[in-house]
Amino acid sequence: MIEASRPDPEILVFLENIYRTCNRGERLRRDPLAMVAAYDAREDREVAGLVCSTLAFGSVDLILSACEKALAPLGSHPAAALAAMDETRMRIAWGDFQYRFCFSDDLIGLMRAVRTARMRFGSLETLFASGDSPGEPILLALFRFVLALRALGSAPVGGQLARPIRLNLLPDPSGGSACKRLFLFLRWMVRKDDVDPGGWTSVSPSRLVIPLDTHMAATC
Repeated sequence: MIEASRPDPEILVFLENIYRTCNRGERLRRDPLAMVAAYDAREDREVAGLVCSTLAFGSVDLILSACEKALAPLGSHPAAALAAMDETRMRIAWGDFQYRFCFSDDLIGLMRAVRTARMRFGSLETLFASGDSPGEPILLALFRFVLALRALGSAPVGGQLARPIRLNLLPDPSGGSACKRLFLFLRWMVRKDDVDPGGWTSVSPSRLVIPLDTHMAATC
């Protein structure tokens, strides 16, 4: 049996110093996570968290503007507001939405997926947990989570299939994607400290993967 190597104590001290220096709440002023952390209820944070992490591409000012516009129709209680919406109301709320390659049908599909997932499973956490096993790599659970959301987002509407959510908005690791934004979402929901608001209890923080851009992940 190959014994696992022990961490270098100097590296551990270095990382702990970085954590204490950088992991501070005031650093959230220009981060979409600030919008997520503003919600007290776990159900609201997971709805806002998936929306904001999905839109977290581009310059920070544009990201913040897109997240604000996407969340505005949901008010102070996103989970309840989304649950009360039907297709017509979602079309009214986000029919003119566009942020780079995310168009109205994409955002409506994401909202439809979140709404249906919460109706069927009670929460996005329960949906994630339904495809997770602590003995398996978390990548497998993420893959199943993405496939479930894609399917729910393109479920039949009025007897016709809805337009599928754009694949690069909800990528999966089996396709070679680094899934940075989805790992951001998991970090926001699983870790609880001065920066990450937490709320999920079914996933151990020790299983999280550091969110990396595709070009950075390719060098690892």
